[in-house]
Amino acid sequence: MSTILASTAEAGSKSLDFSLGQQLTVIALCALTAFISHMALAVFNDGVRPFMLDFIQGRTTRTATTAVAFGLSAGFIFGLGAPMALASGVLNPWLLFLPTDVLGILSPKKWLAPLLGGAWGAVVVFGLGGANDLAHELPVDFLTAMQEMSTPILFLFTLFPVLAITKQFGRLRGGIAGVVELALVVVTMKAWPDIFPGAVAMAVGVLILIGFAVQKDLNQRRLDRAEKAKAAAAGDTEAAGDAADDPMNSLFSASAARIRRYLPLYMALGAGVCLLAQMHVFGGGEATSFLIAKGEYAEAAQVDFYRVFGFIPLIATTALASGAYAIAGFTLVYPIGYLLPSPWLAVLAGALVFAVEVLALSYLGKVLGRLPSVRDSSEHLRNAISESLWLAILFGSLMAANTMGGGLGIMIVGGLYLLNEAMGRVVVRMAAAPAAVLVGGVLLNLLYWLDLFTPVKG
Repeated sequence: MSTILASTAEAGSKSLDFSLGQQLTVIALCALTAFISHMALAVFNDGVRPFMLDFIQGRTTRTATTAVAFGLSAGFIFGLGAPMALASGVLNPWLLFLPTDVLGILSPKKWLAPLLGGAWGAVVVFGLGGANDLAHELPVDFLTAMQEMSTPILFLFTLFPVLAITKQFGRLRGGIAGVVELALVVVTMKAWPDIFPGAVAMAVGVLILIGFAVQKDLNQRRLDRAEKAKAAAAGDTEAAGDAADDPMNSLFSASAARIRRYLPLYMALGAGVCLLAQMHVFGGGEATSFLIAKGEYAEAAQVDFYRVFGFIPLIATTALASGAYAIAGFTLVYPIGYLLPSPWLAVLAGALVFAVEVLALSYLGKVLGRLPSVRDSSEHLRNAISESLWLAILFGSLMAANTMGGGLGIMIVGGLYLLNEAMGRVVVRMAAAPAAVLVGGVLLNLLYWLDLFTPVKG
């Protein structure tokens, strides 16, 4: 059996005890992100960013924008961020940055925003460990059971390029990519049992997708050039017109200029996020959290690096349209931080990466405008990531339910998930299953104290 297969079953053993330096970094970074959110310069939630333009231009109130941010973030904070941190022992962006989005926008005064953000950081670093220790002392240890989620998350996440290729380029190409990925996973498990089997497969899958998209765009551009040449020969001058008068170009230029004005603040933000990643107490995604918890930093960097391709177009276009950037930028600072050996190098690298990203934002928007298939690929990648993780988290949550409560646990957790679906998803779909595990764990402990349930283990 692969070493990874064995180790994922133990993932989540990392404790939530932080050193003084880690505590101060988390608190300071939360204070900074809340301040930046208050200034409407960046938010982490991709769904909130499009609303920032109206807020910046004064067409909506701070209270209304706060309500939107809270409504779009609450499910991810309490249903995904907190359970993932407790299960893996590693902090994540949903737990840290979504609350600071809300607190920063909520704050009526500029000086109050960093205080609220820093206070949230203190709650996380001082309160989460205590909650973790308390939960592990319960008769039904649902946090240990939640470690079962790691294996399906890591392995099903590997398939997201296959799903994206299938949806964008059809069943034949998707099927071929699926066979290639499966073969690579099998070969990796046999030949290199100490590395994550999905790492090579994901890399190849993403490259195949990008190759298909670039080929399609190049073919289309050749056709467009031929049509323009034909129109020019026929004297049709309108066919050679450009988009110089496009109002979106003016909006994008104004937004890019607004973001560039605050370049030093963004560089400080990049330095802070990269430093936190370098400390190995933070994972940028669901799969990454469990890899960081096991000390598989190179594999974690690979996983987060592939995710970047799915988010660059979304973040670039929403930032240019709204004038508000992303708290983690294009998330390139995550994998860079995991791999760097020194915190000082992380600070320097994070600042430089954010500087390049901010300065290149306008150019990147123009490039993406010329490569529609590549831009579409990012949307398919994001959807594929969401779908694969949704299934993985649901499956892992049911495995956790079985571990902590057998058939009764599955009935409670699965029933809560189905009830949420029937009620129109009061809790967002991705977060519903982990939240159900937490509720189910509390309920099973109550049943134990009422002498109505005997824990499956112990």
